[in-house]
Amino acid sequence: MRASQLYFPTLREMPAEAELISHQLLLRGAFIRKVSAGVYEFLPLGWRVLRKVEEIVRQEMDRAGGQELLLPSLQPAELWQESGRDALDILMRVKDRREREHFLGPTHEEIITDLVRRDVRSYRELPLRLYQIQTKFRDEPRPRGGLIRCIEFVMKDLYSFDADEAGLDASYRAMYDAYCRIFRRCGLDFMIVEAESGAIGGSENLEFQILSESGEDTLFHCTACGYAANVERASIGRRQPAPGSETPGERAEVETPGMRTVEQVTAFLKVPASRLIKTLLYRADSEPVAALVRGDRDLNESKLRRLLGAESVEMADAETVMAISRAPVGFAGPVSLGIRIVADEEVRGMVNAVTGANKGDAHLLNVNPGRDFEIFAWGDLRNVATGDPCPRCESGIYREASGIEVGHIFKLGTKYSDSMNASVQDEAGNLVPILMGCYGIGVTRTLASVVEFSHDKDGIIWPLSVAPYHTIIVLVNPSDPVQSELAESLYARLSDQHVEVLLDDRNERSGVKFKDADLIGIPLQVVVGRTAAEGKVEFRTRKDKSQKILLTAEEALEHIAEALKGD
Repeated sequence: MRASQLYFPTLREMPAEAELISHQLLLRGAFIRKVSAGVYEFLPLGWRVLRKVEEIVRQEMDRAGGQELLLPSLQPAELWQESGRDALDILMRVKDRREREHFLGPTHEEIITDLVRRDVRSYRELPLRLYQIQTKFRDEPRPRGGLIRCIEFVMKDLYSFDADEAGLDASYRAMYDAYCRIFRRCGLDFMIVEAESGAIGGSENLEFQILSESGEDTLFHCTACGYAANVERASIGRRQPAPGSETPGERAEVETPGMRTVEQVTAFLKVPASRLIKTLLYRADSEPVAALVRGDRDLNESKLRRLLGAESVEMADAETVMAISRAPVGFAGPVSLGIRIVADEEVRGMVNAVTGANKGDAHLLNVNPGRDFEIFAWGDLRNVATGDPCPRCESGIYREASGIEVGHIFKLGTKYSDSMNASVQDEAGNLVPILMGCYGIGVTRTLASVVEFSHDKDGIIWPLSVAPYHTIIVLVNPSDPVQSELAESLYARLSDQHVEVLLDDRNERSGVKFKDADLIGIPLQVVVGRTAAEGKVEFRTRKDKSQKILLTAEEALEHIAEALKGD
């Protein structure tokens, strides 16, 4: 391709709207353009990269036994009503002229289950591993980070169908291995973490995370054994400390006018936050419940939902708080509350704690679990923190990191086959529900993650595997016949050898060309300038552009061939 014919309107200024480095560089390098919040166009360079990421994914899915198909984006609401997921707030809803409701697919568990249940009758037809690479739609409340969190995005989703647990285990392992190969081929370092299943459901799931300071996911990993989990899933190792030796005091009420927050209350009473018990009121499947954590801790809603066995938990609004506690927000407490109370294990060991008094502008001192209130259930309910003990080994502690989720694999079990009646006959002739798994990769998000992972102050550093072109030839002075002839010769020979090459033949200053070459990040750079008169070119790689070597044209071709051999 000739740069003089390529549509790549690069930007010199940093886009004001872009906060993440991937968003900035993809906009500046003319890979994408914003249409509206969370919706992007892919320009020619971006489309080439996206297709290469897709092809890596496609090759590894096929290698792992996947069969590619294409499912409709437009899905009838009735299928989502069968699975019970029709109330999800991320669904993009549309109606046809007959007022029949449809959803623009955020994922395809329902429609793929419907397809298989209509055609598959016997365990002999399993296993099946069916996948697609397709545009998805999610009504995100806060699209951010360019391609990191979009309303419209490209995703690979594979669904496995097996007759028994051993088959599901094999499908899950095959996808695990395939994902590792995919992200390595894309030039990414990744961390595999335990995660919360969310609205998709299932018994077991893992996320593939790219470590990045700009990542929106909080991760914790053990310093000793390597165990890692998303903050929603990370659990505390070892039992909490036994109760202190302090003698329980007499409970007393104190005035705390206008003191609603932990910071305000503890400053006013001159006590540490660890002496306060936070009483958080929730509705769990519409039933009120109080959750207690220490004042210096944050409640983990996913853990609360699991402890209660609830489908959903939602923090109570101010009106509900008043109805339950008879006090404004900030003054609820566990004493004489009148509803179920669950508590984090740390609360068990607290003596003479401070709590809300269930009365406006008042708190209680010397509150003690067991004596002053009863607990319905104890559990690990708080977010872990750096320094907490690892749950998998005796010696390690947690360290915090930020990550970008690029892949997620789930063992769904019979969640969808039960609700949608997808069954097969087993060897004994009995009808049994199909065991399912689902496995997603954010293809557009993976593209952005490569940029987050591989860049410098001058632009993107693409790995050869997904770069828009392998080689760029920078023709310094197109009006010089010697330079032009040598550049054209190299361009023709590389093209004949099926090397993806971009010839920058534009009538621009050399500084502009060098800046654009660094910005768009093509891995191998050949500069045809003044040394062309000696039959020499300058060769360098984008990753280590300071290391420049003078080569003959033949030597340059050999260096490029050698670099591509390892791709």
